[in-house]
Amino acid sequence: MYNKNFKRNNAPRKNNESGNKMIFGIRAIIETIEAGHEIDKILLKKDIQSELSQELFAAVKGRNIPVVRVPVEKIDRISNNKNHQGAVAFISPVAYQRITHLIPQLYEDAKCPFIVVLDGVTDVRNFGAIARTCECAGVDAIMIPQLGSASINADAIKTSAGALLSLPVCREHNLAAMVNFLKECGLRVFAASEKATQTYTEADYAGPIALVMGSEDVGISPEILELCDEHVSIPINGNISSLNVSVAAGILIYEAVKGR
Repeated sequence: MYNKNFKRNNAPRKNNESGNKMIFGIRAIIETIEAGHEIDKILLKKDIQSELSQELFAAVKGRNIPVVRVPVEKIDRISNNKNHQGAVAFISPVAYQRITHLIPQLYEDAKCPFIVVLDGVTDVRNFGAIARTCECAGVDAIMIPQLGSASINADAIKTSAGALLSLPVCREHNLAAMVNFLKECGLRVFAASEKATQTYTEADYAGPIALVMGSEDVGISPEILELCDEHVSIPINGNISSLNVSVAAGILIYEAVKGR
């Protein structure tokens, strides 16, 4: 959690429209990182080349912090033209975990892992709603990619009814590699796909499992889809071709709970 008592000279802080804390200025961001505060992401002016920006990249090296290059106009708009030095950082209200640490701990605790993987789910309300279902169903963690995922902000936390403050969220740089890691750890990986010939009620969810949900527009990425052990679909009998991803996740999660 971000410490409101943390201070730094000339380090403007404010809440964005979603309620997240922001830090403006490269030096302030570096000192925030080195102080151990959790960074959700950094927006950096796309053409910036300076010694200070190189210090920033050195500070994030080895840490699970996405740096996104954007036009300076976007940073101006977000910062209301404050002295941002071409960089804005968003402070995460939660500490992200690593799946490589979590899975061994679950086995050590004699648990049967159940992980939900979100591939490209960018809507914060869908993210929050899925997290709420996961917490209620006893899912052990959510795994998301470092880029191309909804952030954990005030809207996501509110929609999750606070579940995101207690449910482990693992943000990973290489989602495909971590899906492979899950398989190596003995988890059977299920993909939700409307093209699957096997319906969700026909699958066997016993034992350690991971359930992969994709975005509503393009679904699960082909690379991740190929890695999954089984594909399952939810039959659609009406005129609308698909379900909201949070609704679909709820159906599949509780079917898995029933099967476990």
